[in-house]
Amino acid sequence: MVLIPSIYYTRSPNTEQKRDREHQPKSLVIVAIIATVLLWASAFPAIRVALEAYTPAEVALLRYIVASAVLIVYALIKRIPLPRWQDLPLIVLCGFIGFTVYNFMLNAGQMTVSAGIASFIISSEVGIIALLAWLFFGERLGRLGWIGVVLCIAGVGIIAVGKDGTFQLSLGVLRVFMATLAISVYSIIQKPLLVRYSPIHFTTYAIWSGTLFLFFLAPEAVSSAVRAPIAPTLAVIYMGLFPGVVAYIAWSYVLSRIPASQAGSYLALIPVVALFLAWLWLGEIPTLSALLGGAMVLAGVMLVNRRRI
Repeated sequence: MVLIPSIYYTRSPNTEQKRDREHQPKSLVIVAIIATVLLWASAFPAIRVALEAYTPAEVALLRYIVASAVLIVYALIKRIPLPRWQDLPLIVLCGFIGFTVYNFMLNAGQMTVSAGIASFIISSEVGIIALLAWLFFGERLGRLGWIGVVLCIAGVGIIAVGKDGTFQLSLGVLRVFMATLAISVYSIIQKPLLVRYSPIHFTTYAIWSGTLFLFFLAPEAVSSAVRAPIAPTLAVIYMGLFPGVVAYIAWSYVLSRIPASQAGSYLALIPVVALFLAWLWLGEIPTLSALLGGAMVLAGVMLVNRRRI
């Protein structure tokens, strides 16, 4: 992480002026935010379905084999150029952290953590992204923004409180939180690359890199797909195409247009949507604490973006 501040990211007055002009999300940015939230939220119940027939590593690999195949076809049609050699180390690091580590840890955590609860734990990335953006890019949220971040994290804490009033820090919760750290770091360290690459080009390179690392974790994934029932396999294909390709491209586009701290705040909406989708898809009934935590998360997002929407 030492490479983030100056080696890969330089500012110029023109860049700063452009960023300032782009603080207000335009219509396309709002569409990209909505797509990211909906698709990433749907991945949580889809993972639970896929885990009925596959191991966590197999779910991750098969999901991104699908995504990589789609992007290979796109790259050939559009003749996407290869990345610059000096950018390869950071691109590979993004792929490893944002796809290999994130997906394996999230899938492993959801073996014991419900889709709705996992989504709320992941939503704590709002605070982590804001903190990292402040440390490395000097992005500021203001007093109301930081109150909003605290509300988001407090909402996640309430979600983690068990029915007996104790905090449930299981191995599954720990794994999901490690996934949260991974996706937060990924969101920050890709920012310098988005100055030189379009969102779809960068996402393509990162997904390919992450998929290569996943091959070492699940070498028998393809043979497992032959024996698996149709529903878990369709869930994997869906995750590869939509949360895997479309949502990541949309998210990179958002990060290329607005500050990371502001963009990250919108992701706190994901658990609210995921909780609803998990109820529709899996029949998971949210607890009173989950609903209270969700309300706090939503209030936090509104505060963070009070002066930006």
